[in-house]
Amino acid sequence: MSQTTPNHTQVVSGWAGHDKSGKVTPFTFKRRENGVDDVTIEVSYCGICHTDIHYLKNDWGITRYPVVPGHEITGVITKTGSNVKEFKVGDRVGVGCLACSCLECEYCKDSQEQYCDKHQFTYNGIFWDGSVTFGGYSKMLVADRRFVVHVPEGLPMDAAAPLLCAGITVFTPFKDYNLLEGPSKKIGVVGLGGLGHLAVKFGKGFGHHVTVISTSPSKEAEAKVRLGADDFLVSTDTEQMEAGKRSLDFIIDTVSAVHPLGPILELLKVKGTLSIVGAPAEPMGLPSFPIIF
Repeated sequence: MSQTTPNHTQVVSGWAGHDKSGKVTPFTFKRRENGVDDVTIEVSYCGICHTDIHYLKNDWGITRYPVVPGHEITGVITKTGSNVKEFKVGDRVGVGCLACSCLECEYCKDSQEQYCDKHQFTYNGIFWDGSVTFGGYSKMLVADRRFVVHVPEGLPMDAAAPLLCAGITVFTPFKDYNLLEGPSKKIGVVGLGGLGHLAVKFGKGFGHHVTVISTSPSKEAEAKVRLGADDFLVSTDTEQMEAGKRSLDFIIDTVSAVHPLGPILELLKVKGTLSIVGAPAEPMGLPSFPIIF
């Protein structure tokens, strides 16, 4: 698959991975001209997501090298296409994981483009014109207006960037399982990385009792003092995990490495919910008895 098509004439500098080493080096490439539905964005910030590391190292076996990662992008619009009415030059905007989708299926029409069979990612995807997409580890980006969002004036651009992947990833389960408002629930957050710390902040912000579950005892102070978590469990401490058995209504598992799910499931109340949003490179075993009983 070619990486550029005839309308890719804008020379851009960025950072790319070229092999499984996981290292990025300076890289010059071409982006498409601004189309009628496009906006051109001068990149201000781009968060580092664990997905970027997976792609750089080809952990999932699907990387197209060279790969320019980055899908937590904020910046300022410098050009708009003729069909673009919702944005103007100078607007502060963000771009997340998706570059395009079919726009016609039931999921696209329901603003659930991530479930579209034809969606393509902001990097390592294939755009409508057949070119490979390159992400936000670069100085500028051309994006379809339908996959761009406004960044509110009161929100710093550097703080907004992680919300475009890590933020929406953990916000969605709160929304889908009716946890944005209503009675307080006991929420568990597995892992305290990029996703986990935002899940804790959302959980507390929505009025829930939040317990962090981690393999690292050293993260207890960060969880409780800095982020406001109510409780902390060390997942390798059998006594702590036994004491927490059937205590949680809902658990968000954010860990991107393979880990045992059995002890996590035991923390759920009967008819509780486990939402897995981390993406380990290898399959994880799912024990049946904690699910049944």
